[in-house]
Amino acid sequence: MTTPKKFRKRPVVVEAAVWNTYGDHRAVDYYRHPPVDPSTGEIVGAGGILMGRMKHSEVPDRFRRATCEALMDDHGWIDTLEGGHTVCPGDWIITGVAGEFYPCKPDIFAATYEEATDV
Repeated sequence: MTTPKKFRKRPVVVEAAVWNTYGDHRAVDYYRHPPVDPSTGEIVGAGGILMGRMKHSEVPDRFRRATCEALMDDHGWIDTLEGGHTVCPGDWIITGVAGEFYPCKPDIFAATYEEATDV
């Protein structure tokens, strides 16, 4: 068995922006979720589909995301190198060193990054 060593993350400058709503970042699209029967609100199939925005009055409380309490209609979707991810309002969208995009929760972003004022 290999003995673990300690490593420090190299200082790399990345571009990042907070996402709050559609149009804030070119990499974020409408949220994708399974098809729902509008009369019951029940999921009727499997697999993600691209949905248009629903009116807030049509979204029952069960369509709030437990991690952030926001309506699912207010979320975005981003395709990353690791697959698709839901984007919550307030998440940071980071442009990686190879030009790829990925979301980052605000608390993780604050603990990991600091503004590069010398660039």
